[in-house]
Amino acid sequence: MLKSIKVRDYMTTHLVTFRAETDLFTAINRLLEHRIAGAPVVDSQGRLVGLISEGDCLRATLSGAYYESIGGTVGDYMSRNIETITPETSVIEVSERFLQGKLGRMPVIADGRLVGQISRSDVLRAAKEFAQHEQGRSQAD
Repeated sequence: MLKSIKVRDYMTTHLVTFRAETDLFTAINRLLEHRIAGAPVVDSQGRLVGLISEGDCLRATLSGAYYESIGGTVGDYMSRNIETITPETSVIEVSERFLQGKLGRMPVIADGRLVGQISRSDVLRAAKEFAQHEQGRSQAD
């Protein structure tokens, strides 16, 4: 049953991360280089302190252009109120949370530390694999 499929089975564990003190344009370059829309921001112990997104970077550059002072750090512009999940959260619950908001990805936290991230595409992959497995079982019956 899809409810029994856990985030830990589909989350990405090799993440691009930033520190709050990372230069904003260094972060923008890494986002572009890795073709990702955002990344977690962690402290020296690996605890999540925020997320930086393309939208945050756009706001920063627009604000900087307006005030003729472009720049700063990731910590100056990152989102700090972050919705998180655990590796044991069901894929169904994550799907519901994605549908309730505008989130495209969620950080996965275990023992207070960032251990991964799950995205909408990860959840779709889980649903596809489950459907294929169920289809195979019903054809074998």
